Amino acid sequence: MWRKASVAALLALAVGYFYHGCPELPEQLLQYIGPTGDQSSQQSQRRLEQVISDAWDSLIKLPTRQWGRVAVGVNACVDVVVSGVGLLQALAVDPGSGLDHEVLNSKEDLREAFIHFMERGAAAERFFSDKEVFRWIARAAAEYPGAKLYVGGNAALMSQKLATYPDIMVLLCGPVGPKLHEMLDEQIVVPPGSLQETDEYHLILEYKAGEQWGLTRAPQANRFIFSHDVANGEMSTLETFVASLEEFQPDLVVLSGLHMMEGQGRELWEERLKEAVAAISDIRHDIPIHLELASMTDKDYMNSIMQEQVMPIVSSIGLNEQELLFLSQAGDGPHAQLPAWNGVPDVGQVSDILLWILERHGRADPSSEADLTRVHFHTLAYHVLATVDGHWANQAAAVMAGARVASSQACGSAVVDAAKVVLKAPRSFRDSHSEPRAELSLDPAAPVTVWRRGNVTFHMTPVLVCKEPLRTVGLGDAISAEGLVYSELKGRRP
Repeated sequence: MWRKASVAALLALAVGYFYHGCPELPEQLLQYIGPTGDQSSQQSQRRLEQVISDAWDSLIKLPTRQWGRVAVGVNACVDVVVSGVGLLQALAVDPGSGLDHEVLNSKEDLREAFIHFMERGAAAERFFSDKEVFRWIARAAAEYPGAKLYVGGNAALMSQKLATYPDIMVLLCGPVGPKLHEMLDEQIVVPPGSLQETDEYHLILEYKAGEQWGLTRAPQANRFIFSHDVANGEMSTLETFVASLEEFQPDLVVLSGLHMMEGQGRELWEERLKEAVAAISDIRHDIPIHLELASMTDKDYMNSIMQEQVMPIVSSIGLNEQELLFLSQAGDGPHAQLPAWNGVPDVGQVSDILLWILERHGRADPSSEADLTRVHFHTLAYHVLATVDGHWANQAAAVMAGARVASSQACGSAVVDAAKVVLKAPRSFRDSHSEPRAELSLDPAAPVTVWRRGNVTFHMTPVLVCKEPLRTVGLGDAISAEGLVYSELKGRRP
């Protein structure tokens, strides 16, 4: 016992020396952090990541009251994962300059949009309008050497992650075809009204960090998703989903797929969104609803979700850096003038936008009747959970659990391997981009930084970024699902 405590104390002291840049370390500490100098920098860094990983494992605990039944809907499909550059070359497309397109109408639009996001290392998702051209590209993708088929769609992916916990019963509702049904975890319940004769396919064009095509070089690994998906695009199974909740009696509802309606055109999405809100409003008020957002480009559509329709009636949302900034741009929120993030998103700016969401559209405003009390933000280098005080518990464990699964799943392993990951989160940062603001820092031995602004508490933890990720698709869904597993809603019925 004494020896373990001594080792822990030495490690903590070593980390303190490391952070304060002490040029001379006590000899007895060198066995734990290695000798100083350029030759050992990689070894010291790897051991820093080990300190964080070990801290996660010791600090992450399940909440006292866990979810027993979780209902998830409503987008589901089969993902065809393939090398983006390889597929475009097979389609006889030449590299060139990038250009974003809200909707893809041709393979040239696909090329330009893919390059646009590849050169930024950013994830994106687009609707492909031409059904026949999409089918032709989909056949080429399925036949491309090394192409793989996976469970796809935010709802199905979150269901798969939730189903890894044997004490959670999961209901999945979405357009589930025979291939997808075969691939789902046997523990997942699919209502009969959700089954259909054919599968919906999404094409996932992946690229690696440093991969080059023409003059374009990817700064980090990521993926570009596109589809011609009418069933998910119309959220055709939403009413079936809501109707199934009365029998299933969930403790938590997880909703995704709203972004798919954007590609249907304004006239269709305006009407369908009203119907969706009416259906969601039928869910019993004491059942919390988590909304998982995804890439969108239509500011009017985002505003309809944010201000008028969906966001006020959900308890929690999950989103990444692109979705966070676009949400602020659409609603003229903080830092809306930023065209894009420059590298790792500034923690202070992220904090400003998260606070604005909860004050403008959530319960942080004491006079508000909105249900929104929790936002789970994730980006490559770090995650932040922002919650209105008095509503959620165990959020330090929840944000760490989300970061841990991002590190392990990206590397394709059950646990975090410190030799395969790298710390990219800022070591010090501010809690806001404007005054008054506080200077905060990362402690590897206790890797959750906590701060408060008004009645909102923020929990931030770094991500140990996989150096050679095996698969980037579904990381956001796994992060949000894992964070929900470790979250506890205060005052929830037994």
